[in-house]
Amino acid sequence: MKTIIKGGTIVNEGRAFVGSVVIDGERIEQILETTEAPPSASVVDATGCYVLPGIIDDHVHFREPGLTDKADIDSESRAAAAGGVTSFFDMPNTVPQTTTLEALEEKYRLAAQKSHVNYAFFFGATNDNVGLFPQIPSHRVPGIKLFMGSSTGNMLVDDDQALEQIFSQAQLPLMVHCEDTAIIQRNMQQYQQDFGSDPDVRLHPLIRSEEACMASTRKAIMLAVTHGTRLHLAHISTANELQMVPPNCLHTITAEATVGHLLFSVADYAKLGTRIKVNPAIKSVIDQQALREGLVDGRISVVATDHAPHLLAQKQGGCEKAASGMPMIQFSLVAMLQLVDEGIVTIERLVELMAHNPARIFDVRQRGFLRPGYLADLVVVRPHSPWTLTPSVIQSKCKWSPLEGHTFNWQVETTLCNGHVVYHHGEVDGSYIAQPILFR
Repeated sequence: MKTIIKGGTIVNEGRAFVGSVVIDGERIEQILETTEAPPSASVVDATGCYVLPGIIDDHVHFREPGLTDKADIDSESRAAAAGGVTSFFDMPNTVPQTTTLEALEEKYRLAAQKSHVNYAFFFGATNDNVGLFPQIPSHRVPGIKLFMGSSTGNMLVDDDQALEQIFSQAQLPLMVHCEDTAIIQRNMQQYQQDFGSDPDVRLHPLIRSEEACMASTRKAIMLAVTHGTRLHLAHISTANELQMVPPNCLHTITAEATVGHLLFSVADYAKLGTRIKVNPAIKSVIDQQALREGLVDGRISVVATDHAPHLLAQKQGGCEKAASGMPMIQFSLVAMLQLVDEGIVTIERLVELMAHNPARIFDVRQRGFLRPGYLADLVVVRPHSPWTLTPSVIQSKCKWSPLEGHTFNWQVETTLCNGHVVYHHGEVDGSYIAQPILFR
């Protein structure tokens, strides 16, 4: 039987119009500019709602394997489904790290048993694994993740020769975390001398400073230009970094902003403390405003979450002791729709940033758009439906959010993944197992 998402405002490829989406099995059959339903179709009534392509989050940490006290693929893919996110790309800093082909295959094996939305995994670069790059299965892997800094735990790369090799040999998009660890360590030593062994979290943006971000981002861009590398800058956090990013260059150098850096500034540390401690740090109101402007002018190409759950017990302390990272995937779409209501970004541009552009940048096959023949990944959201976030609705295993107590104006009503309803009116279908994402 066919399914029709009927009567909603469809937002897709720069247009918004009232119509219907006809789904046959796993795929979209038709996009209709009518609200009539074909015979023998199962109807999802989207009247008064908006119908968007399923969100693709290109930057998450689902913590499996090895860190499953905080999160796992089952719990966090449930959170994704509840938030309208139908595809995720997971980062390699798990235990073991995804820096070997065997570790990569193990993640795919786990996801094939547990993930309720579509999945893919980055391969992690180290100082000494560039020889494995030609063996990475490029049709299954979005790209290579590089942490630029000092070599701690064999994931942070500081060796200049290794960096030259990584940038010259990477045939896949290279997604880079840019912070200069030497600068950060120097800042930390100074602030510890002045304020004790665990400085207050309000000093976090001064320790993990703009200077540290700028130095590393400048170096990454220089290497990418030299070697013709396809560079994707993760979680840009400063106005000055944005000045280095060319606008609307989706296949050369692109930048990602996270929901957290768009929603919060240093003014929020007083209330939220270490709940918003992330790396790179949440910075000034000026930086926040520049990132919001970058959504519109094309310097920001992707909005993601850097979803990184920790237990609240691990978030205690200050700059030294409290873990960095926060859970955001379940509420990223409704939070960004708040920026639509505030006139900061249009809903058409939002769909580009959270669905179309991740698909374009990473060459995702047949996802990210509402097109006949594409896999039916969709989310139905309802405006003018206020609700307040309480812990009882949180699907993530950590069971907290920095957005607790916030009242949203939009609700995710229904999420479809490969034509299957994985979330509807508060309930996740935990029996459904989704698919690996294919590329190129």
